[in-house]
Amino acid sequence: MAPYLKTIRSFADVNTEGGVDTLQFLEASRGLVGLFDLLGSAAFSVVQSDLKGNIAKVQARYDATPQVSGTLESLVENEKGEKKRTATEGLMWLLRGLSFTCKALQNAQTNKSEELATAFNKSYEGTLKQFHSFIVKGVFTVAMKACPYRKDFFDKLRADGDGGQPATEEDLDTELNKWLAALSAIVKHMQDFYEKGGHNKGF
Repeated sequence: MAPYLKTIRSFADVNTEGGVDTLQFLEASRGLVGLFDLLGSAAFSVVQSDLKGNIAKVQARYDATPQVSGTLESLVENEKGEKKRTATEGLMWLLRGLSFTCKALQNAQTNKSEELATAFNKSYEGTLKQFHSFIVKGVFTVAMKACPYRKDFFDKLRADGDGGQPATEEDLDTELNKWLAALSAIVKHMQDFYEKGGHNKGF
C-alpha cells in the first residue's frame, strides 16, 4: 500500500471538460475526508461528519437521477425547479468544507515553519467562519486547537500503509501541491457557477 495520496483519487484526475464529473468528484472528496483520520483527533469528527453528510446528499441525487446528473453543473441545474433542493444545498456546503481544508493545507505548504493549528485557523477565518453560528464556531475552535504537530501529520502522509519505504518530502510536496491546485480550481469554478446562477439563494 502506497502513501495516502497515492491510494485515493486525486482532484487532478477529476474530469472537468464540459463540467465537473459528479462521481469522480465525490470519490476524490471521500479521499479528502480520510485525511482527517490522519489528523488523529476526535475533535475533527464534526468536520468529517459534515463533509460525509453533504457527499451523501449529492450521491443520493445522482442515484435518483443519473441520466441528468453526470456533472455537478447539470445536477444542480436539474434540481433548480424543485421545492427542496437538498443536493444543491449539500453541494454548496461541501464546497465550503473543501475550500476550508484546501486553504488550510495550502497555508501549511506555503509556510513550512507554521504549525497546522495556525494554518487551519487562518483558513477558517477566511472560509467557513462567516457562515457559522456562535456554537459551531466554538466547536471548530476546539477542533483546530487539537491539530497534531505538523511533523507528525506530514510523516503520516508520507508513510506507506504496509510499512514500506515512505515517500520523500519532495515527492509528497509535488503530489500534494498538484492535488490542492486541482481542488482549488474545481471549488472556485463551482462557487462561481453557484454565484452566477443564483444557486446559493434561498438557504
